[in-house]
Amino acid sequence: MSAANEEIAALAKGGRTNVMGFALRLLARLPFLFIAGRFYGPEIVGRFAVAVLVVEFAALVATLGLKRGLAQALSTTSRPHTHVVWDALIVALIASLIASALLIAFPQAMYPNSRVIGFERLLPFVVFAIACTDIALAALAYRHNVKATVTARAIVEPWTISIAAFVLYYASSRDGLILSYVLATLATLVAALVPFLKSYGLPRGWVPHPTPMFALARRNMPLAGADTIEWATRNVDRFILGLLFGPAVVGVYYMAQQVASLPQKLKTSFDPVLGPVVTQALKRDDRAAVAAQIRQVGFWIMAAQAALALIGSIPAEGVMGVIGPQFVVGAGALCFLLWAEVLASPGAVAESGLVYVARHRNLMVSILILSVQVALSFALVAIMRQLGWPEAWQAAGPAVALAATLVLGSAIKGWLLARLLKAPVSPLRWAFVWAVLATSLVGSAMTQLPEWAELTIGIPVMLIVYGVILWRFAFGPEDRALFSRIPGNQEPTLPIDERV
Repeated sequence: MSAANEEIAALAKGGRTNVMGFALRLLARLPFLFIAGRFYGPEIVGRFAVAVLVVEFAALVATLGLKRGLAQALSTTSRPHTHVVWDALIVALIASLIASALLIAFPQAMYPNSRVIGFERLLPFVVFAIACTDIALAALAYRHNVKATVTARAIVEPWTISIAAFVLYYASSRDGLILSYVLATLATLVAALVPFLKSYGLPRGWVPHPTPMFALARRNMPLAGADTIEWATRNVDRFILGLLFGPAVVGVYYMAQQVASLPQKLKTSFDPVLGPVVTQALKRDDRAAVAAQIRQVGFWIMAAQAALALIGSIPAEGVMGVIGPQFVVGAGALCFLLWAEVLASPGAVAESGLVYVARHRNLMVSILILSVQVALSFALVAIMRQLGWPEAWQAAGPAVALAATLVLGSAIKGWLLARLLKAPVSPLRWAFVWAVLATSLVGSAMTQLPEWAELTIGIPVMLIVYGVILWRFAFGPEDRALFSRIPGNQEPTLPIDERV
């Protein structure tokens, strides 16, 4: 099997694991949304949403770009890989302690629209757990261990937070969500460290060398900046709402965002698979293979996200109503957010190549897009307030701004990567467009049914129509490999020096 075919096979193998893991994550996340909405209500959810946003941003910064840069460091070092990954963990821990100290000293950053109460001031202590989990899972992904990420992110994390949120509600309806998040974060860290230790072991004969890791972090500033800005693009709307509206409005928007972000998690779950494959292709200067990998994964992600967007946006009021009747007003925001994810996926996948071949230009484009998004968000809310529109409509302004800027960013990044690789990277196929249109017509007809039938009958029917058209007219052999086992003698293997 050629290197290019072997890498597509590796993507298919990792893709199968991630699709299964994503389905598990979806099933596990829904109980949390139901419990948070029905038990705690919009105001507590809104306070939780902004606080977690700031903590996760601090953890992202604390990884210093090593979440993606670790694969590059491991592929070029002559030191034992165990020593390198432990150096990365030490660097992440140091950065996390600094970030935690700043948030503990200035807790109002986590609660800009309300005062600090209860255990909320102590939330930054989990920054180290989030950052170290990311580093450990990135190290495992370098050895193509995707199962660890699926277990930690799709099973342990969502089920822990769901169960804990339910139990802790009876202990404290005010602090239950915060405490359940802390427990879920720590449980996820344990779930990541167990396979990490099995794979890399303890660093025997290791003397910490954090200086090379900090040097790598400095070189990876554009990479870290791209990660941070991509994350901020998906989350700055929530922070803007926290500045402009009360916690209850943020809570409604957060629930819509959580439903809409489930498709986006499918893309991030492919990052550990795509990153090492792209770096290996670039190492042998096979840019055509990189373009093929971007097109392939881009289509898989876009097709899956479109399915979720169809079944989430057509019956949007029913979907939000399941979370709680107070959240139905977020249906409009949900529609914009779901389709923003679909339209953004080509650019998001293209960025997986740009961060390695044009990291500075990618960073500049990302900064431009984020700036436009922030300005447009404030402008739309201000205009709607001036016109006297309802508050629920005003709160959808950042979602509209997100959708518009993601489309713009996707177009620019796709064009730039295609130009650099001298090969097309667009994942769009005409049969995919027809599948979306046909499913939309069927879904529109299903909205005439009672709400319970619209959700229980309409959604499965839409998925069947969409899946049949895709399978029959849009899928090729590489796509069908995603749903079939690769023969044992053709399983993608790692180079000798990368095996455990």
